[in-house]
Amino acid sequence: MVSAEEKLKERIKELTCLYDVTSIIVNCDYNEIEVGLQAIVSCLKNAWQYIDDTYVVLKTNDYHIISKKEHTDYVFLSSAITLFNKEIGTIKVGYPSKKYSVLDFLEEEQLLLNNVCLEVGNLLERKEIKENEILIKRQVEQSDRLRILGEITAGIAHELNTPLANILGFAELLKDRNKEDAQATKDVDKIINSAIYSREVVKKLMFFACEMPQQKSLVNIIPICKEAIELLKPILKTKSIAFNFTSSNPEIALKIDRIQLTQVLFNLVINAIYFSKEKGVIDLEIKDKSATVEIHIKDQGSGIDSKLGNKIFEPFFTTKPVGDGSGLGLSVVHGIVKSHKGNLSYSANTPKGTIFTVTIPKL
Repeated sequence: MVSAEEKLKERIKELTCLYDVTSIIVNCDYNEIEVGLQAIVSCLKNAWQYIDDTYVVLKTNDYHIISKKEHTDYVFLSSAITLFNKEIGTIKVGYPSKKYSVLDFLEEEQLLLNNVCLEVGNLLERKEIKENEILIKRQVEQSDRLRILGEITAGIAHELNTPLANILGFAELLKDRNKEDAQATKDVDKIINSAIYSREVVKKLMFFACEMPQQKSLVNIIPICKEAIELLKPILKTKSIAFNFTSSNPEIALKIDRIQLTQVLFNLVINAIYFSKEKGVIDLEIKDKSATVEIHIKDQGSGIDSKLGNKIFEPFFTTKPVGDGSGLGLSVVHGIVKSHKGNLSYSANTPKGTIFTVTIPKL
């Protein structure tokens, strides 16, 4: 039988716990949520009737925090932690089963546990709202930067197109007039190759700036992929790279711009070739799913540093040495995929290398 004095002491402990938990949550830094949850677990342990035997477990999708465990088997009181009305975890408070039963818990302790779980859920909701606000702000800032950059690059591309065409035209004339001079022919060839490379950069700029009109139609993408691979075979041979192509279906229909799909494949496979070692293997796998089509390009290269994140999709960002890349390839691919309402992502390959995944919805 619990005396009135003991009941009063328990109520004071419970109210103190609820006050302390509220203070922890109010002052909790969103970057140090785990520290706050550890403090809440300590508060709960001190609020129970038999403090020395109390064991607390807080578990969610992202956190798993426990107090010191003295025994192997416990009887528990439990309450759910909810995030936007969806259960994501629990807090359990237990006594060792050899000494106690469920009847040793107080009714007020269950109410306290319910209130603490409610407060923890509110804290995690506020954290998620804050993170979403930061993410949306970054996306808006990135969108503004890309829009401005798109306008600038579109202007640059238009300005460069005419002089590049002139350079190529006059270089071809010079080559015809100096056929007998071998050195002059070689020098002119260098001019022509440099101009062609520059023209390709301009094309990428125009793709990035959305200046290339799309011509979407419902097509079987398998022949398009096979044609792209055929065109890339000479480059694959230079490094003795094996190329494997697989598809879940012989015919996969997508409403897509076939030229832009080829551009996507070219950029991703050429990147895979660049970072692959000699006699490496590149796999192109197409999966036909119920609502989407997935294109996976896997290499066995050096992989991508996880610290880079989505920076690799930003215009002019490149990990290649100066002169080896414009930094526009992946941003162009990203833009094309987004214009088809799709998604471009990457992950680590096993045991080494990178997997780029293009996901395009069936519209």
